Amino acid sequence: MRFERAAGILLHPTCFPGRYGIGDFGDAAYRFVDFLMASKQSLWQILPLGPTGYGDSPYQAFSAFAGNPLLISPDRLVREGYLPETAVRSVPPFPQHAVDFGPVIEYKTALLQKAHEHFLAQGKAAQKAAFETFCHEQSSWLDDFAFFMALKNHHVEHEGGVWNTWPREIALREPAAMASWGDKLAHEIGRHKFLQFLFFQQWLSLKGYANEHGIQIIGDLPIFVAFDSADVWANPDLFYLDETGAPTVIAGVPPDYFSETGQRWGNPLYRWDRMADAGYPWWSARLQMSFTQADIIRIDHFRGFDAYWEIPAEEPTAVVGQWVKGPGQAFFQAMRDQLGELPLIAEDLGVITPEVTALRDAFDFPGMKILQFAFGGERNSNFLPHTFDKNSVVYTGTHDNETVLGWYRNATEAERDHIRRYLQVSGQDISWDMTRLAYMSVANTAVATLQDLMGLGNEARMNYPGRVGGYWRWRYLPHMLTQEIATRLREITELYGRVPQSEEGN
Repeated sequence: MRFERAAGILLHPTCFPGRYGIGDFGDAAYRFVDFLMASKQSLWQILPLGPTGYGDSPYQAFSAFAGNPLLISPDRLVREGYLPETAVRSVPPFPQHAVDFGPVIEYKTALLQKAHEHFLAQGKAAQKAAFETFCHEQSSWLDDFAFFMALKNHHVEHEGGVWNTWPREIALREPAAMASWGDKLAHEIGRHKFLQFLFFQQWLSLKGYANEHGIQIIGDLPIFVAFDSADVWANPDLFYLDETGAPTVIAGVPPDYFSETGQRWGNPLYRWDRMADAGYPWWSARLQMSFTQADIIRIDHFRGFDAYWEIPAEEPTAVVGQWVKGPGQAFFQAMRDQLGELPLIAEDLGVITPEVTALRDAFDFPGMKILQFAFGGERNSNFLPHTFDKNSVVYTGTHDNETVLGWYRNATEAERDHIRRYLQVSGQDISWDMTRLAYMSVANTAVATLQDLMGLGNEARMNYPGRVGGYWRWRYLPHMLTQEIATRLREITELYGRVPQSEEGN
């Protein structure tokens, strides 16, 4: 599906300012949408919104359907009567520039428990009716997720957290154990359902505000799910697992220029044959949820639908493995038949074969172009803007890259010389030079990171692929989102024809 010429900003909600230690769906989020409007942006790209686990990565979530309760705004809970005002009078002195996940998780978990108890004791009839409706409508995934999280929290306090370390009868979902544990953990299961109710209430309200003002949300869908997730526990027949529930083969990518041992991600691999035989109902439901949370979806590791790297689970690295054919065109045709037009972006970075390109083009999905990859010794790089196809999405960088300023500072002199001559600039304002290059390109969609618009260095980097811990933390302060940035961004957006026709003249 091709998109009209437009522009936007990549920013995850955890990055918003605020006093609760992590960005949320409160007032700062709405002010950011106002900033997008003022700067004539019509796209807001986010990272996956799922509940995060080990390492705090949004790409390793406990569910492919659920939302992250850490993003729930306490201030909105107070305003809407889910918490008394006294509950947020005293807040720990959290860092302002970064998320300190441990203390934040402890604080917000306790606060959200108070919200649940307050709801049970004093919730309004209309709110309780809305909650019951939500639970009924979302039961296909919500029941398993809430049960999984309740079990997980119980076993973290006792034997261990990962689901296949639980007692065998509940790990393998034996009916008698499911009934017994369901009774034992009924209160905790209800709490997790309530938190999902709050998450979707707040996020869909924020998304609605953005949509009403001409801004579409670009979501993010990792191709694989985490092993320690409700998805795998509730659907073991859809994955390659042994009789104990452990994966027999796992996902990753083989050795390449960037890594001598490749990347061993550890995600369990799908039984695509079984999924196809059933008509892909789990995937259809997953995409439906993705399009509930966002308007456009970026599929991470798109190449895995053509072929994926299969690693024996016992291997310590990704060196030993094999390419296995994925579901290919049959999958996307089935999804289009079931869901209609698919507004997807294909993350087609890395070593891409002609077969992957053919799969992308068969459905007219735009691919990705990263400007930081364009410069250096290679003068015919297909990341150079003069080689772009209109049906593509160009980025100054993504959450996995250095900031533009950090990249430029760490680049070789040959790379810096190449970009200065290509753009005919001095390099003194390189973050905006690269943003301008993205916006002037023929790519239908251009996306800048907020860090680059703020001219920040690698202290603001979001993630470093392959490293665990210390990432996904960056936040900005309120004064950093300036009118000067909005005015400058609006100017290049208008200059290079990226204001949607419906917005022109406003």
